[in-house]
Amino acid sequence: MSAETARRPSVLFVISDQHLATCMGVEGHPYAITPNMDRLARSGVRFARAYTQNPICTPSRVSVLSGQYCHNHGHYGLSGPRPASLPSFLGHFRAHGWRTAAIGKLHVPDDPESWLADQCDLVEDCYFGARGVEDGTSPYFAYLDRLGLREKEDSIALPEFPGSQQHDARPSNLPFEHSVEGWCAAEAIRFIDLCGEQPFCVEVALPRPHQCYTPDRRFWDMYPDDLPLPETIMQDASGRPPHFRRTWEFHHSFGPETWLIEPKTFEAGARRVWRGYLACITQVDHALGLLLEHLEATGRAEDTIVVYGSDHGAYSGTYGIPEKAPGICSEAVCRVPMLWRVPRHTPAGHVSGNLVENVDIAPTLAALCGLPAMETVDGHDISGLIAGDDRPVREVAVTENAWSKALRWGPWRFVHYPRGMFGAGDVGELYNLEDDPDETRNRYYTLADQPVVNECRRRLLEWLIGTTRVVSIWPSPGYPPIRYPTAGDGKESNAAGPRQRWAKGELWYL
Repeated sequence: MSAETARRPSVLFVISDQHLATCMGVEGHPYAITPNMDRLARSGVRFARAYTQNPICTPSRVSVLSGQYCHNHGHYGLSGPRPASLPSFLGHFRAHGWRTAAIGKLHVPDDPESWLADQCDLVEDCYFGARGVEDGTSPYFAYLDRLGLREKEDSIALPEFPGSQQHDARPSNLPFEHSVEGWCAAEAIRFIDLCGEQPFCVEVALPRPHQCYTPDRRFWDMYPDDLPLPETIMQDASGRPPHFRRTWEFHHSFGPETWLIEPKTFEAGARRVWRGYLACITQVDHALGLLLEHLEATGRAEDTIVVYGSDHGAYSGTYGIPEKAPGICSEAVCRVPMLWRVPRHTPAGHVSGNLVENVDIAPTLAALCGLPAMETVDGHDISGLIAGDDRPVREVAVTENAWSKALRWGPWRFVHYPRGMFGAGDVGELYNLEDDPDETRNRYYTLADQPVVNECRRRLLEWLIGTTRVVSIWPSPGYPPIRYPTAGDGKESNAAGPRQRWAKGELWYL
């Protein structure tokens, strides 16, 4: 490897789907088996308070890749039209000489084609074909077809139960080698090897632990038949908002006709889901381990930044709900795992308690690799925190749906719902996670806690106002101060407050 190339670090970004942040050995989970995540955390930095921007796959992933909040990029639902001219960090790296790839369950806007199609050297969505359609022509399905294994594929649905709900769990029909995680890891390794001495920036999007909960038999067997259920599975939901209560009641009413596999009781079915979910995390961990081992075996570990995270968390039975909806209600869905290993930068085994967000990934990678800053990002460069600095970069973290917003501030978790969202009455949530980590006492209606409710509302409003990108053909009437580029030089001025750019007749408040 040339000296010039060695000075330009590569990036391996591994993102899983729906990983409950507490389900890692380094988080102190009593059952989750995650030796490779634990090893990565011990050799780098773990963020104990990292938050997603959205509890749904597509908007969350757009935020991760673009570094923008949902209320700025505009995506709140699954798939949808490509965001016009929105950069991603993959495209940013490619523009500056890195070879880039996006492999796996990308789940980004794909109408008429993947948002990342012209920002990467390689885009391989494991489920969607080249035209952004789940039509059976994806690279992974083609791989299975060549091996005659297509009918055994069970990561999307259980083929023996056509048309049924897919929240039961069992060992997979496929060995790990041919599983979707095995394919993703193999394709990423192939691309890394093809890069030769060129630096690379690769996103590996592993579909699990999202259902179907069908891990390789060896990972399923790592967990006992009598695996204890989460203590919160029967937790009283009466203090929760109406949509949470309805979901809880619906799933707790599951009878024998609902479950797919014997025994068809709520307890047995919930235990299968919990076992399958944890085993799927172990399968993701194994895929991560293969990637880390390849970097080490090829001598690339010392010049490759490794990031592991997830698009959002999950319930997966922990609160008696098998999936993630209604997700914004709980820390279980809004907090995500975030692990960084940056050679010669991260203090081994450091745990940061500072608030960080998924939008911070894009600007931080650019900063660590010496690239120009992405003008379109909303996130912060957290490279100081990654180096062990304890000075916070933000006071609050926010997860948002189109209407509801969840705020993390100090010990507080606050969820705002607009009046009228559930009919008559004022609905909201407030929990002190320091003395009530399982969110058993909703203090939103408690008279003594109204000052906290009001302060949370104020902080949420200021966050929304302060982060919203205003676009206008006319300058602001006075706030913030307006400064323009020097005539003829085309460069930005360094105005105090929000960064500003005058371009194409528009003023962008960045």
